[in-house]
Amino acid sequence: MTYCVAIALEQGLLFASDSRTNAGVDHVSSFCKMSIFEQVGQGAIVLLNSGNLATTQQVVSRLRKHEMLHDRALTSMDSLFSVAELVGETLRAVIAHTKGETIGQSDVDFSATFLVGGQLRGEAARLFLVYPQGNFIESTVDTPFFQIGESKYGKPILDRVIRPEIAMSEAVKCMLVSFDSTIKSNLSVGLPIDFALVKQNQLKIAQRFRIDVDDHYFRDLRQGWGQGLRKVFNELPVPDWLALDDADQV
Repeated sequence: MTYCVAIALEQGLLFASDSRTNAGVDHVSSFCKMSIFEQVGQGAIVLLNSGNLATTQQVVSRLRKHEMLHDRALTSMDSLFSVAELVGETLRAVIAHTKGETIGQSDVDFSATFLVGGQLRGEAARLFLVYPQGNFIESTVDTPFFQIGESKYGKPILDRVIRPEIAMSEAVKCMLVSFDSTIKSNLSVGLPIDFALVKQNQLKIAQRFRIDVDDHYFRDLRQGWGQGLRKVFNELPVPDWLALDDADQV
């Protein structure tokens, strides 16, 4: 399984993805699910993917081949909308082609989903969610983040904290707590976590790093978050309707 998150803030965009593709008793595979297309001064685009690994790798390969065939980088396209449109068309074509070559394997799920975001010269930073059917939606002030993959465990903290106006540092902290909640509850999501940051109007990847098992900050954050949750839980009052009279207590 997979867990990827992208957040659109007034200060820019944040992207994070885990790297686990298979979990079992004796086998764990890891692949980077983040692809970057960058031309400093012209623009930066980040793709996060979930779903069938062969499908996602073919889509990214076709996008890079498209750049070579047309001698035109994705970052030189007229808008992020056009980039999302190209990703959707490519994804739809790959799935249709793969299904056509694997007749009789109806139980195989070839679908995939992409998060596409970044900034191109001449427009503000934008973020899109591209579905397996090739259609897509764009983030808004009311929906400033997208998740793909195993999203349910990490969503509550994002719903409570993420707003377009919050500082990037706070959003990064919230994003990592979201990953901790997901990793804690689902074996199919795991470290390392790939992270990228695109700041408004810099037209480049402002920062990119990988969080692995030896990362001290993430380890301290996980421990602090767990202890904090237990402390707050213990301080919550017992419901009135559960209160027992002394005579009822044994």
